[in-house]
Amino acid sequence: MTHTAKAQGATIWLTGLPSAGKTTIARILAGRLRSENHRVEVLDGDEIRRFLSAGLGFSREDRNTNVQRIGLVAEVLARNGVLAVVPVIAPYADSREAVRKRHEASGTPYIEVHVATPVEVCAERDVKGLYARQAAGQLTGLTGVDDPYEPPLDPAIALKTHGETPEESADAVYAVLAERGLV
Repeated sequence: MTHTAKAQGATIWLTGLPSAGKTTIARILAGRLRSENHRVEVLDGDEIRRFLSAGLGFSREDRNTNVQRIGLVAEVLARNGVLAVVPVIAPYADSREAVRKRHEASGTPYIEVHVATPVEVCAERDVKGLYARQAAGQLTGLTGVDDPYEPPLDPAIALKTHGETPEESADAVYAVLAERGLV
C-alpha cells in the first residue's frame, strides 16, 4: 500500500494599494502553480465583494468584516491542501494580523506579500478609474489617497512592481514559497 503525501496548503496574501498589480501577479503565480499540478484558488477581492461580502460598504468596520471573511475562506482552503492566493487590499494592519493569527492557530502557513507600488504609479495605472474618479470628486474613501493604507511592517516579501515585470514579481513570490518548502 502506498501513501501519497498530503498536499501542503498555504495562504499567499497580496496586500497593496488599488492598481498596485495584486491581481495580475496572483493570476501569473496561480498559473505557474497549476502548471506544476498544485491545487490553487485565487480569492480575488473584487469577486468576493460581489458575492461573499455583498452589502458591505467601505467603512473601517465593513472592510474588516470583508477581510475576516476572505481570511476564513483562505484558511479553510489552505488547511485542506490548497494554495490560496489572495489579492486583496486589506488596508488595516490589525485586520491582516487577525487573519495571520487564525492561520497560526490552525498551523496553516500564511505568507504576507506587500505589493509595494507607490501611489503615484498606481494612480497612473488606474486600472478601474478609481483615482480619476477620486480626483474629480466623484469618489471618497480611496485607499491610499483619502483613506488610510497601513503597509505591512514585516511582510515575507515586498515587491517593487514599478521596477520589475509582473512575471518577475510572481517569480519572487514563488521563490519565497520554494524557500519555505511549500512548492
